[in-house]
Amino acid sequence: MEANQPHITNLIERCKKSDKNAQLEIYKRYYKAMYNVSYRILKDEFEAEDIMQEAFLTVFTKMDSYKGEVTFGAWLKRIVINKSLTQLKKNTRYQEVKMEVIPNDDFEEEAIDYSGLKAKNVLSCLQSLKENYRLVLNLHLIEGYDYEEISQILDYTNENVRTTVSRAKKKLKQVLLAENIKAQAYGR
Repeated sequence: MEANQPHITNLIERCKKSDKNAQLEIYKRYYKAMYNVSYRILKDEFEAEDIMQEAFLTVFTKMDSYKGEVTFGAWLKRIVINKSLTQLKKNTRYQEVKMEVIPNDDFEEEAIDYSGLKAKNVLSCLQSLKENYRLVLNLHLIEGYDYEEISQILDYTNENVRTTVSRAKKKLKQVLLAENIKAQAYGR
């Protein structure tokens, strides 16, 4: 997204001077990606749109606080994620689930033929998971945050994040397996 770094840097400097054209250019470059980030967390098109708009307003009013320590896109994404999680909490749909650490019982799992999986189907199955599983997998697998970063974002312990990610992956695998069996039964 930021292959043209000197141009982005120039746009950021212009945004710091309240250049509306530079703001529009930044908005156009990042709009879709930031909307998708918010939508994966909120599961609501209108809320994701609102949050994304709020995030851009925040970015443009607080542009001076961007120090360039991370890429602009990463900085913007973190703002969008934080605003999305705050909105999710306001909606009371977000309920923190404290989990105990349970030893991983080794057992033979049924293998899935991953070659036939389509990204759209995997994302659909991921969206069907319960809230805390969906959130941690989105942050870990799609957004690329590590366990420590997720624990900071969600205010969970590192151990809790590891356990939740592990359980969420197992649940996603179960859902994918069920979908795979259903697809074979109907000859898709």
